[in-house]
Amino acid sequence: MADPEIITFGCRLNAYESEVMREHVRETGLSNAIIVNTCAVTAEAERQARQAIRRARRNHPDARIIVTGCAAQISPDAYAAMPEVDRVLGNNEKLQRGSFEPGDSEPVRVNDIMTARETANHLIEGFDGRARAFIQVQNGCDHRCTFCIIPFGRGNSRSVPIGEISRQVRTLVERGFHEVVLSGVDIASYGPDLPGHPTLGQMVRRVLTSVPELARLRLSSLDPAEVDDDLMRLIAEEPRLMPHLHLSLQAGDDLILKRMKRRHSRQQAIDLAATIRQRRPDVVFGADFIAGFPTETEAMFANTLAMVEECGLTYLHVFRYSPRPETPAARMPQVPQQEVKVRAARLRAAGQAALSNYLDNEIGGLRSALIERDGFGRTEYFTPVEVAGAQPGPPLEVRITSRAGDKLVGAIAQRSAA
Repeated sequence: MADPEIITFGCRLNAYESEVMREHVRETGLSNAIIVNTCAVTAEAERQARQAIRRARRNHPDARIIVTGCAAQISPDAYAAMPEVDRVLGNNEKLQRGSFEPGDSEPVRVNDIMTARETANHLIEGFDGRARAFIQVQNGCDHRCTFCIIPFGRGNSRSVPIGEISRQVRTLVERGFHEVVLSGVDIASYGPDLPGHPTLGQMVRRVLTSVPELARLRLSSLDPAEVDDDLMRLIAEEPRLMPHLHLSLQAGDDLILKRMKRRHSRQQAIDLAATIRQRRPDVVFGADFIAGFPTETEAMFANTLAMVEECGLTYLHVFRYSPRPETPAARMPQVPQQEVKVRAARLRAAGQAALSNYLDNEIGGLRSALIERDGFGRTEYFTPVEVAGAQPGPPLEVRITSRAGDKLVGAIAQRSAA
């Protein structure tokens, strides 16, 4: 192989950072290399990364294998000890151009992430073959949920200045992107480390005001405890802010939420969803849930299951709890793994039923679709839609005619402004 390959696991932020690395690799001329950008959110994510590393070595015995990402940041020695691995880079180091100079052979370059003060200031062209671009507006996390090890892979929360975000959005729009996604580890905590302590809502408003040509703006996952008043007003008033919000709920039982060290209650989550829907009735919600958290009883799980209907959720990301040795939750009484598996399946089934109902109700409606590639795009609600003959460009108005599995099928109506 000549051109380096990048294998990415985990979140949108990791995907964004893989594109930053891709730019660095192009600039430095690094070749015959495989970069594995790992995730540490679950033990399964790490298992898959190790499996990918071994497979990469089998398929490319002469390639240089570089491992980075959250798992590598947290456990650099473990990855350096793998015979397949040539080099380990930390999360800060992977964003530095010099780390990919062909002559640099330092086997492990991983510094203390808790000393990081800067957030990566990189502008990428966007993702290959996609119509939308991602911008990192925040990194790290100041909270310590008992199941989560990510703060130790990402460091403390730090924010990108609003002016820099606006500049990047403007540049992307000038390069032809019609949709931008603001991403980070905990974007709802944006701002306290910046002068004036701006909120996420204030930042979003200023970005939309300063770049009026931007057609669509999306937000990545939101913590229900940190949705500020400015953001609530934007949700109600700003059509360019897409009506698809993903909430980091994790559970629907108060005792489990407390043991997770989450900062919202069950009722607060329900009230937030109701308030947002009152202000923007067409909103579609996604949510993250963990099934089988330690000490979870059947009654506690039933409370979580009921949240799908009580919050009106459409898209679920369901994770089976798996203990991380470095976290407090790993020391709590564990739910048997078979029961964890069953609960996760029940939660996914509830999510699938909600999604099917939503898709059925979309048929016959007019939607704004951003085409990502020939004949495929996503509506303002991030719903995948097939549109025969549609080409990438500004959003199209599409009439939804049917559904095909978990995708909608539509026909071009006319150009849409949003």
